[in-house]
Amino acid sequence: MTSIPKEVQAFMEGKTAWVATASPDGTPNATPKGSVRVVDEEHVVFADLFSRKTRQNLQANPMVSIAVVDTGTATGYQVKGTAEMLDSGPLFEGMAAELAAAPKDFPPLKYAVYITVEEVYDQSVGPQAGEQIA
Repeated sequence: MTSIPKEVQAFMEGKTAWVATASPDGTPNATPKGSVRVVDEEHVVFADLFSRKTRQNLQANPMVSIAVVDTGTATGYQVKGTAEMLDSGPLFEGMAAELAAAPKDFPPLKYAVYITVEEVYDQSVGPQAGEQIA
């Protein structure tokens, strides 16, 4: 477990993230998620609504990578960690309530995907690209 730097926490807020997983045979899957949130300095979460392949992959292999970029500033970060699929508890209930109150008609929350962050990388354009920062 590692601490997500404050600037990365602030950067992730409100952005669409790309979540990457792999099946047991190594087949990659990447999908955009608009629900990625920083829970605290060591965890992020996203809502599993339509995530059939992501869900199947995480149930077999809990390793996950999340990339968030701002194309306007060519700035980005990647967090890697281990996912846990939550189907109850305060975090799950909070996300379910948030989705129920959203202006769009979302299906019920299947899981809150709770990720313990183990590594953080700079993905910004420039000489620091790919450097581990936490």
